[in-house]
Amino acid sequence: MKKTAAWLAVHALEQLGVRFTFGIPGVQNTELYDELDRSESITPVLVTHEGGAAFIADAVSRVGGTVGTLVVVPAAGLTHAASGIAEALLAGVPMLVISGGIRGDLDKRYQLHEIDQHAFMKPLTKATFRVRSHAEVVPAIFEAWRIATSGTPGPAFVELPVDLQLMPGEVGDLSAFASPPPPRLPAPADIERAAALLLAAKRPGLFVGWGAVDALAQLVDIAEFLQAPVATTLQGQSAFPHNHPLHAGFSFGPHAVPAARNAFAGCDALLAVGTRFGELATGSFGTPVPANLVHIDINPEVFDRNWPAAVALAGDAAAVLGELALVLHERGAPRPASEGPQEQIRRDKQAWRAEWLAHDGGGRVNPARFFDELRRQMPDDAIATVDDGNHTFLAAELFPVHAPRALILPTDFNCMGYAVPAAIGAKLAQPRREVFSIVGDGAFMMTCMEILTAAREELGIVYYVFNDGALSQIAQAQKIPYNRTPCSRLGPLSLEGVALATGADWLRMEDDAAIAATMSEARRRAAAGRPVIVDVNIDYSKRTAFTAGVVKTNFKRFPLAQRLRMASRALLRRIAG
Repeated sequence: MKKTAAWLAVHALEQLGVRFTFGIPGVQNTELYDELDRSESITPVLVTHEGGAAFIADAVSRVGGTVGTLVVVPAAGLTHAASGIAEALLAGVPMLVISGGIRGDLDKRYQLHEIDQHAFMKPLTKATFRVRSHAEVVPAIFEAWRIATSGTPGPAFVELPVDLQLMPGEVGDLSAFASPPPPRLPAPADIERAAALLLAAKRPGLFVGWGAVDALAQLVDIAEFLQAPVATTLQGQSAFPHNHPLHAGFSFGPHAVPAARNAFAGCDALLAVGTRFGELATGSFGTPVPANLVHIDINPEVFDRNWPAAVALAGDAAAVLGELALVLHERGAPRPASEGPQEQIRRDKQAWRAEWLAHDGGGRVNPARFFDELRRQMPDDAIATVDDGNHTFLAAELFPVHAPRALILPTDFNCMGYAVPAAIGAKLAQPRREVFSIVGDGAFMMTCMEILTAAREELGIVYYVFNDGALSQIAQAQKIPYNRTPCSRLGPLSLEGVALATGADWLRMEDDAAIAATMSEARRRAAAGRPVIVDVNIDYSKRTAFTAGVVKTNFKRFPLAQRLRMASRALLRRIAG
């Protein structure tokens, strides 16, 4: 049997259940796009920029139950997409990246788009494949998929040379995709040791990352059995419902909100699930991790990298937690809620909210009032895409997430510009769920033209742009030690003009009195299949607990001479005005 590599690639993607591809057609993938156009199960989506395509594909993987897939031109298309690919790698998000390639049947150099794509992609992906024959196309895509979805998920790259796409070749029989076996469970003795350690603790706690996002039932069971407070990583916020009485907050330690700081004070045993204890998750490594650490992760390479584990359990979070829960119930008795931290968490959360609500924002929108109304109006399963900036930590501290996979955001790669395109991927993957973005004006400016894609696809997404004219997270970090904010003030931005240019509606949220009505109107318009940009006159004058705590943590870590130098410089600049 003879087929082109373009036909074979689409056949492979159809067998894998791919529903969408994202990218831009070009000289070396037009044949592939022609085959995608003929597919009855795959919709190729044109984007405005390949960087947006990668963020869209990332979001499809995070919320859609399938793997987001790129189809891009080689060289420039791939380099444009690189930030989104790297974001997926560090976040543990599966992605399939397919690009065209230069002709392999010519003995000529300096062809259009001729670079070593595999040297470029090697540090950004889990694996790369250069297809050299028609017979390799389907096996390469199947293997890339297997690698992308196994262990810690991540992107995998396949290059299809244009001559193979255009010209038929012999392939033989086409085998069906075989799902890989599930990962093995840890040894029973190790699970017994973990259970004994947790049962012996007086104040156990749970620290939950994105790797546990599909283990909700098991997490709730263990937390309630132990009456242990639960903190999440930044990315793992939707792994545990914030309206559960044992949810304490994002992270714990000096950078966390009071509920989490107090609930984990004196924690003598920690069950950490699906987290690598990265810098953001731990407030610049300021989290006080106890010696009695039970660490569960699908990737054994993360164990003992930042904190040593007393017991390390490698495997799928839901499966390992299920086994651990069985042993806990067999070996111990559940602790009564009256002995747990639930009431203290409730009081601390209430006091934190009251402190924010009492803050005078000078006529601008109070973040706590904004997020309170957003939570009141939005259904529990609505999906929030959040970008990188001051708004990230405001959302983490003030917006309760109630459902798994209901909040996605950039973390360890920490790439600005994520939220606008990610919302497109979330809405395409989950069309029946409401989707909205929380994005700062600086991050919005990076990818806002991707709203053209949302408008063309008739996607009703609400973009809440926190508009204050600055790169505020960095400006706050500059202001404390330098008393200056170089290069973090933005030029004038007309969000109404962006809406006009992209086919979106525009609404202005001027102050607290406008929050409820503006939000309701934005949702009404989005329900008709139209993107809406809400220009939020946000008040950033009150710092988040995360910002204040991380600055202190890093300052204390400097040598004494450096601390004195920075403090004296800041003081002199304040005196000088």
